[in-house]
Amino acid sequence: MPIVSSSGASGKHSVARVSGPGVVTGRYGTIGQVFYIKEDFWPLNTTLFVSNFKGNDPLFTSYLLRTVDIASCNDKSSVPGVNRNDLHRLRVNTPPFPEQRAIAHILGALDDKIELNRRMNETLEAMARALFTSWFVDVDPVRTKAEGRQPDGMDAETAALFPDAFEESELGPIPQAWAVRAFSQTIVLIGGGTPKTTVPEYWGGDIPWFSMVDAPRDVDMFVIDTEKKITQAGLDNSSARLLAPDTTIISARGTVGRCALVGLTMAMNQSCYGVKGSDGRGDYFTYFSLRGVVADLQRSSHGSVFDTITRDTFERIKIMCPPVALTQQFDRTVRDLMKRALLNLHESRTLAAIRDALLPRLLSGEIRVKDAVQIVEAAR
Repeated sequence: MPIVSSSGASGKHSVARVSGPGVVTGRYGTIGQVFYIKEDFWPLNTTLFVSNFKGNDPLFTSYLLRTVDIASCNDKSSVPGVNRNDLHRLRVNTPPFPEQRAIAHILGALDDKIELNRRMNETLEAMARALFTSWFVDVDPVRTKAEGRQPDGMDAETAALFPDAFEESELGPIPQAWAVRAFSQTIVLIGGGTPKTTVPEYWGGDIPWFSMVDAPRDVDMFVIDTEKKITQAGLDNSSARLLAPDTTIISARGTVGRCALVGLTMAMNQSCYGVKGSDGRGDYFTYFSLRGVVADLQRSSHGSVFDTITRDTFERIKIMCPPVALTQQFDRTVRDLMKRALLNLHESRTLAAIRDALLPRLLSGEIRVKDAVQIVEAAR
């Protein structure tokens, strides 16, 4: 199955539109990653794509290429890239077409469920974020009560937590009995640390250790695994501290301002802060508040990336501060949404592990298709 490269100016479409379905891999940058594209596409000059499947199933081909050590075909240039000719010389075993289709169907079912979970999490995140915006940014319930009406779809107990009038403040009109405070007064910051890398006994344990390579997308909200793990000895002999589930992590250096909720107990490096709400403020309220603060910092920097976040950064930022009880009610209201998103992430991780374990065993004939079907059905 010929794999061709594209040419042209960096970042631009460099060949005519290719009819889908197609299989694309990174020639530079994302070397080794393989993408299956159902629709027509325009390859970039940083990619390689299959130009002729030679009668093989395209979806199966995408899974087959994931078992190939594409990175070993490095052209050894100053800017590492995949040498197409070396990739052509790699030898692979392909089963008959009907078996290819069956394998692709099995693995595709797992990927379809993973994609469904991803889309569901986008919806869940959007719903939780929209409620936060309504309550604490647009303060819609306060405006509604100020007009003499009760907020739609809100129970009386929750509605009672919102005032029915505004008062003047240094930030302009804010809900009555709310306060203006430095953001630093509403949170508790927790520092991170790195065990000595020269001590093998500190690494390879069972304690997840977060660094920015582990940061999830905003819509995923939670981090549930890390690339590196440390031991208890590594934790005890460094400034790293354990973060409880639902603590927010924010990156303070490097890729500044990335936020994630801790999905399970873990530690983190010193380029991040752990953030908890002070005085019992809700964890999810704190997470969305911090994302809002980061967005404000980015806007005030005219879209540029600010270099670092320090404790002083949070002291300079003034916010309108709702009562603690209201932040706790927000957490109770969105808890089911957030926990569903967390469960989806764990499920997708399990499904991906099953997919990756099945692929080489199916290709080698170690297990039969009918046995794989039973495994997949049990997992779904």
